[in-house]
Amino acid sequence: MRISFLVSVFIYLLSLSTPQRARAQGQASGPKAGGSWAALAAEAARVGKPAWRPMLAYVAALHQRATHSAAPPFEYEWEDLGPGYVYGNAFGHWDVVHEIIDVLPAYPEHALHQLLNDIKNQEATGLLPGSIYMPGGLARHDSVYWNHNTQGHPPLWPVAVQDYVRQTGDSAIIGQFYTPLIRQITWFENNRKAANGGFFYNDILLKKWESGVDEGIRFDEVAKGALACVDATSHVYQLYRVAAQWARRLGLDATYYTQRAAELRTYIQTQLYVPADGMFYDSWAVQNAALRNLPFESMWPLVTGAATPEQANRYIDSYLANPQVFLTEHPVATVGRRDPKFELRMWRGPAWNSMAYWAARACLNYGRRDAARLILEKALDDSAKQFRRTGTIWEFYHPLGGHPEDLQRKPSSKYNVPCRDYLGHNPLLAMARLYDSLR
Repeated sequence: MRISFLVSVFIYLLSLSTPQRARAQGQASGPKAGGSWAALAAEAARVGKPAWRPMLAYVAALHQRATHSAAPPFEYEWEDLGPGYVYGNAFGHWDVVHEIIDVLPAYPEHALHQLLNDIKNQEATGLLPGSIYMPGGLARHDSVYWNHNTQGHPPLWPVAVQDYVRQTGDSAIIGQFYTPLIRQITWFENNRKAANGGFFYNDILLKKWESGVDEGIRFDEVAKGALACVDATSHVYQLYRVAAQWARRLGLDATYYTQRAAELRTYIQTQLYVPADGMFYDSWAVQNAALRNLPFESMWPLVTGAATPEQANRYIDSYLANPQVFLTEHPVATVGRRDPKFELRMWRGPAWNSMAYWAARACLNYGRRDAARLILEKALDDSAKQFRRTGTIWEFYHPLGGHPEDLQRKPSSKYNVPCRDYLGHNPLLAMARLYDSLR
């Protein structure tokens, strides 16, 4: 950790009054941001197409059903990944970010509570836990547990903080999240810096699926090593960029984070991109054409804004909006349809609504309202179709418009079908809300 950072944070905290200091360190006594479950239900009744609204009403009710009273290690009520998650009651990973965004703007207080729950158990090293497993649920755990040392999760939570601030106008809460953000950056710098530049997830070393993409195709043939992953590098770029914005807002020196963001953006644009293909790859696939595939993780430079406009538009036209790649009947296929590795198995072809949501945001970063609207509409249309047929929302969906229950989850485990009532990857209200903004 750099000394200049420690000094700047120390001076910042000393400059605050005692209540302000407690809030800046994440010790909020109880934020009051408003909203309610009733407001979420009312929103579900008016957003999107009428054909989607029974499903959206179900999702709104499922959020409330998935929420539990405050209990250690959480200071506030906490929302699990969904009552149908086969591994039990769990909180965190990137799932909670999707749930937070989904309940905004109807219930910002609940959203803020989940953000505070997420940072509360940050380790001294700066590691933010991946999934925190709570007692009960389908797996019937008898105690709380999580990985304290080797496995984090994709750091998308600052995006949810930014969305919360835009929605509520409450920029004062940035003081509560700034220090956890910098500590997480420090953890990435100390533990996930790639040997050839950029950053990596431990999928490449341990296959623990820290990236959130279990058994992803990118790691089938690659040798173990601290090599730059396109998703991890893009995510850390976003951390630097947000850190610079928050530092300026708090009156702190943003030079280091601005510089690192610029360096990482250049690295992504030049070292993780193959102009001949118009495609972003992991570093090993850039170096070895035999290892190139079409995983959806290639879109993260667009989601985080690291791609140039030229790169982004070419990627959208060639891949995101291409029915032979990611724009399947239910987008976004997690592996391009024309890729030899495409199969109807978890994260190796099936579509996750959360990733359709991020793909739409990626398109909007570059002014591509057409592509964003198309992706959202197709994903919501098929989700509603499957809801009418089955009465539930699914962990992931058949990319070719078939039945989700015909897909494989993990053939090597006893859980080989997608989970039902899975909220963590179904920000359907947020998708409908975004779709309405593009009509």
